[in-house]
Amino acid sequence: MDFFTGEIIPVNKPYKWTSFGVVARVRWLLSQKLQEKVKIGHAGTLDPLATGVLLLCTGKATKQIEELQIQKKEYVATLKLGATTESYDMEYPENHTYPIEHIDRKLVESVLQQFIGEIEQIPPAHSACKIEGMHAYHLARKGEDVKLNPKKIIIESIDILAYDKPFLTLRIVCSKGTYIRALARDLGIALNSGAYLINLERTRIGNYTIDNCLELETLPQWLETIQIDK
Repeated sequence: MDFFTGEIIPVNKPYKWTSFGVVARVRWLLSQKLQEKVKIGHAGTLDPLATGVLLLCTGKATKQIEELQIQKKEYVATLKLGATTESYDMEYPENHTYPIEHIDRKLVESVLQQFIGEIEQIPPAHSACKIEGMHAYHLARKGEDVKLNPKKIIIESIDILAYDKPFLTLRIVCSKGTYIRALARDLGIALNSGAYLINLERTRIGNYTIDNCLELETLPQWLETIQIDK
């Protein structure tokens, strides 16, 4: 492998790691292996509480990042119905609870249809979206009122994998820029209740699937087994 000419390394991002943290770790491992610094970046940020496919691009392959970011993405998400949190995921504790007695599988299937196709979605305040050069999550964590404009996204399909009230597991195929946390928020509202994300795994970006990914903890051993070209 030639990491300077450029390689794409699919990694399964671990829980609670930032995408930048994964990049920093792999950059250090490569520099130790190559005894030389190599350029590295990632395509498609994952929240720290999410896991799954994170594509790392080295050397000249960093020029492909934009092309990779626009590829179709697939997620498996588990939501808890009947409650909300400030961040729409488990970063913050539950702040409100709502009735769920009226929610059955048939209602969920019906309501999900309104999220299929091209829709407008307001990103979460606790996100990396920028407001006057600052990340929205920095402002939100300071308690400031964060107002983000809706963005057009495309959700190609949503399939119910499991429903054991109050927990709902979905497979979602969508475009770049889709926030699954925001989808959880909006689904809760559409069900006349609340919802937030308790687990999220990105299972595919384009042709790269979770089955193809390397585990971060075993990456040093993998680097020992490959042939390095310079």
